[in-house]
Amino acid sequence: MFGSDNEETKTKWASTTSFDPLSEPSPQGTFWLRYMPQREEIKNFEFSNLLFQINLGSYVKHVTASTSLQEPLLWVPILARLSSTGASLQKEDSTSDLKNNQGFKGHDMLAPFTAGWQSSDLHPLVIDRSEGCYVYDINGKKYLDSLAGLWCTALGGNEPQLVAAATEQLNKLPFYHSFWNRTTKPSLDLAKELLETFTAKKMAKAFFVNSGSEANDTQVKLVWYYNNALGRPTKKKFIARSKSYHGSTLISASLSGLPALHQKFDLPAPFVLHTDCPHYWRFHLPGETEEEFSTRLAINLENLILKEGPETIAAFIAEPVMGAGGVIPPPATYFDKIQAVVKKYDILFIADEVICAFGRLGTMFGCDKYNIKPDLVSLAKALSSAYLPIGAVLVSPEVSDVIHSQSSKLGNFSHGFTYSGHPVSCAVAIEALKIYKERNIVEQVKSISPKFQDGLKTFSDSPIIGEIRGTGLILGTEFVDNKSPNDPFPPEWGIGAYFGAQCEKHGMLVRVSGDNIMMSPPFIITPKEIDELISIYGKALKATEERVNELKSQQK
Repeated sequence: MFGSDNEETKTKWASTTSFDPLSEPSPQGTFWLRYMPQREEIKNFEFSNLLFQINLGSYVKHVTASTSLQEPLLWVPILARLSSTGASLQKEDSTSDLKNNQGFKGHDMLAPFTAGWQSSDLHPLVIDRSEGCYVYDINGKKYLDSLAGLWCTALGGNEPQLVAAATEQLNKLPFYHSFWNRTTKPSLDLAKELLETFTAKKMAKAFFVNSGSEANDTQVKLVWYYNNALGRPTKKKFIARSKSYHGSTLISASLSGLPALHQKFDLPAPFVLHTDCPHYWRFHLPGETEEEFSTRLAINLENLILKEGPETIAAFIAEPVMGAGGVIPPPATYFDKIQAVVKKYDILFIADEVICAFGRLGTMFGCDKYNIKPDLVSLAKALSSAYLPIGAVLVSPEVSDVIHSQSSKLGNFSHGFTYSGHPVSCAVAIEALKIYKERNIVEQVKSISPKFQDGLKTFSDSPIIGEIRGTGLILGTEFVDNKSPNDPFPPEWGIGAYFGAQCEKHGMLVRVSGDNIMMSPPFIITPKEIDELISIYGKALKATEERVNELKSQQK
């Protein structure tokens, strides 16, 4: 019945490129999946030989899967696997607006990091409200938000002091700009507060933006402006790292070391170079210690600089802990050795603190944890606990003095945004910083993070887990076969997506990227909520292990 294409079966074909942003670029091709949208007609039907065909150029591979629609999540991950960012795994009949009896499949948004077929063929998971570490969909289902939105709702979903700060400022002055030596009190106060809060190295100025992407875009312009002012017009190239994420605008996506951000966008820009990803477990040589691995990467960086010409390299940018690339903490002595190299060749160091800042790692900034002394810093996300869009660039005196002098000569510093230093966003950010300090949030994260890290790392012995890694309240899980970085599961198995679907089924949202799972809960998470998080993780892992065994048995 289900093997044919006639009208009676009501089958439908969907397609998307099969691509994992954590891997090297995939061959050009299309993943075709036959599925049955009329779920009510096959609800209790046991079926096998669900064919899906991977067409990679002239190479066509047929894969046979066997499952039961008694367990609807068994087939959904095949769809979800095609998404690089863990799209909603909602069933056809479960995500509809109960008040209007209307779903949102085929909605009007051009949705970010979402395949077109997902918007047209699947209902999105529509989040309606939040409370603490939980979010609720429009049907009232409760989820533990283990990613804090997108690494950002540090103070949870309904902090009354932030709401009050926004309301008060909205009633007083909902908007004014910061151009032409005009500005607002909240923007001035926030700049002062940030410069006092960041202590890894003295910073002199703060420039406000609306996101981490804009912050890193701005970094490139500032560095070029700085070098032009110093009479170094050839010192324009940037070095970032493979698997890094620095944003999705033209320049910040170029800085990012994830191939998905480059494909079909004519990126990266030619002035961006990428050096080694510092993932020890995946890339170390046999017998190589972490420190030896760091030494090798520093040598490789220096060789890249010498190959390109030190006079052409303007800056090096790095996240203290890599986030979207899979949660990758640096190996021992890594940043000490990298900083020595960039300092040797008069290359600016940009710390992308968008994810790590304000307590995520158990220190106020990632720079504090890893003894990084940056020339420029990018901030966003937890700056306002994501209640309103805002980001910032912190500029050291050495750089800001040059910009000050050059802009005085030119008569203007011609860079900025309409919403730079938006007074309402700044008011909320000021209140967030106040809460971090008054409630000693950094110490709270430091105190509770061992329970989070140790509790999840008890699952490290699972035969399908290669590595569980993290620090503070950020953690990544990587699924592989034989516990080896060289033995990935077949991508069509969708192991990461299956795990994510099981988490969602049991009431928890995680980030899925290929066969990597990422978690970064709000800073306010309680011991009881961590117990719940670990319990759901364990249930999802058990189901995923069973799924892997089932798929392996079909290969015999």
